[in-house]
Amino acid sequence: MLNRFKNLKIVKQLKKELSPRLRWLMFSKSFETDKSSPEYIKMISGVEELKSTSDERRLEAMVREQLKEEFPNIESMKSYELLVDAVMHNIKTKQLQATDDIDFS
Repeated sequence: MLNRFKNLKIVKQLKKELSPRLRWLMFSKSFETDKSSPEYIKMISGVEELKSTSDERRLEAMVREQLKEEFPNIESMKSYELLVDAVMHNIKTKQLQATDDIDFS
């Protein structure tokens, strides 16, 4: 009996129209989890935090400490977070430039 429904024109049309949408919904549903989130990384690898992330956090903490030493009460200013971000960006840019100059051959 199911075979008869399979050959109906409307069933074929529905299958043709809905199949790509259903596949897209299933695909997008599987990517709901942010693959770069710490929870996902911990779940997959069992590692609490990636070394690169922990290194970056330590570097940011060092930048914050240095700014506080050089400029007292700077953390209460509105531009403090922007300044920290700018310094971190400059450090990362210089690191990338330094690794670009390395010849691995």
